[in-house]
Amino acid sequence: MMKKVKFSTLGCKVNQYETEAMSELFVKSGYEITDDYDCDVFVLNTCTVTNLSDRKSRQQISRIKSQNKDAIIAVVGCYSQVSPEEIKNIDGVNVIVGTKYRDKIVELCEKAKTTDEIINKVEDISKNKEFEELTINTEHSMTRAYIKIQEGCSQFCSYCIIPYARGPIRSRNIRDIVLEAKRLADNGFKEIVLTGIHVASYGRDLQENIGLIDVIEDVGQIENIKRIRLSSLEPRIVDRDFLERLSKVNQICDHFHLSVQSGSDKILKSMNRKYDTKLYKDTVNLIREYFPNAAITTDIIVGFPGETDEDFEDTMKFVDEIKFSKIHVFKYSNRKGTVASKMKNQISGSIKKDRSQKLIQKSKYYTDQFLDNMLNKPIQVLFEAKNDDGYIKGYTKNYIRVKRKYNKNLSNKIIDVICTRREDEELVCD
Repeated sequence: MMKKVKFSTLGCKVNQYETEAMSELFVKSGYEITDDYDCDVFVLNTCTVTNLSDRKSRQQISRIKSQNKDAIIAVVGCYSQVSPEEIKNIDGVNVIVGTKYRDKIVELCEKAKTTDEIINKVEDISKNKEFEELTINTEHSMTRAYIKIQEGCSQFCSYCIIPYARGPIRSRNIRDIVLEAKRLADNGFKEIVLTGIHVASYGRDLQENIGLIDVIEDVGQIENIKRIRLSSLEPRIVDRDFLERLSKVNQICDHFHLSVQSGSDKILKSMNRKYDTKLYKDTVNLIREYFPNAAITTDIIVGFPGETDEDFEDTMKFVDEIKFSKIHVFKYSNRKGTVASKMKNQISGSIKKDRSQKLIQKSKYYTDQFLDNMLNKPIQVLFEAKNDDGYIKGYTKNYIRVKRKYNKNLSNKIIDVICTRREDEELVCD
C-alpha cells in the first residue's frame, strides 16, 4: 500500500511555497499526499511571527498525535529554528528541522521510523551564505504559482524575530528562477508570484549588478506567462527608475503591498524601519502616477511599546491620506529575543484591542470605497478551478476577488467582465 504524508502550513506565502516543494520530494519518493490524519508522516511547517503562531503549532502537534499515535511527526520552519528545545519537549515529535535542510526532509522522516531518538537538524544560520534550492514543477489546486527568489532578512526591525529564524539575505540564481518559471508556464500556470522573506533585498548579496527589477524583466520574457505578481515590497526600492522599467513589463500586476507598520515617525524610528511617512507617501504617489488603478495594501502594528494616543491618531490620519485598499492589522506581539521585547512602556491588551478595532473599521471603509470604484468598469479576471457554492472565483490584476456563476470552461482563463455589485469584499458579475 502506498505511504501517505499529510502537510499543515502556518504563516506566509514563503512557507506555502516550501511546503509545495517538500510535498514534491515526498511524491518523488513514492508517497501520496493526503488531507487525512490517517497518514504515515505528518509535516508541520511552522511560523513564529507571533506568540499565537507558536501556540497554533503546539496545538496542531497535539491534535495529530491524539488522532494517529503511529505517525512520524516532523516539525519544520521558523518556530523550529528559533525554539528547537521547545519543540523537542512536545510529546510525539520525531523530526525537527529549521529553515535549512528541508531538502532532506524525506530521508530524515524515513530514518525516524528506525530510531526512538528525536532527530534534530537545527543549526545556527546567522552566517549562512547559500540559498537552499527548493524547486517546484507544479502546484496543487491553484491557478497562480509561487516562486521563491530569495531567503533571509537583514533589516532587524526591533519587533521582528524573522532575521533570527531565517538568517541573512541569500539571493537565488536568476537563471534558476527563470528555469522554474518556464517549467511552471509549461504546466499551464498563467500567473507567477515572486516571493521571499524580503524580496526588495534581492541581489544585494550577489557579485552581479542585478536586483529585483532584473528578475521581473527576465520572467516577463517567458512565453505563456500572462501575469507577474509581487509579494511585499520595501518602499525604498520603489523609485522612478524602478517604476519606469516595471511599467514596461506588460504582465505586471498593479498590486503593491508596502508594509508601513505605523503612521507615526516616532514609532517608525523605534521600530528601526528605514523610512519615514514622507518617503512612504511619496512612494505611493509615484506608484499611482504610473499605475492609476493600483491596489496599495499594507500591514500596520498597533500597540507597539511607547505608542501613545497621539501616535495612534497619527496612524489613523496617515491612513486617511493614503486611502489603502486593504490593511492587515496586527496587535503588537512581544517576541522574546527582539529589541522591542525589552522596551519600556509596553501597551496593555485592552488598549491594543481597542486600537485594532478602530483601525479595522477604518480599513473596511477604504476597502469598500476601492471596490465600489471598480464597479461597472471592464476588468480582467483570471478565474480559478474551484466550484464554490455554485460560483467560480478569481482575481483581477490589482487583486480584487471576483465571482460569477460556475462554468468549468472559465477555469484558468483570463476573461473580460463587468461587475455590477459588491458582496462584502467580493465583486459579482451576473
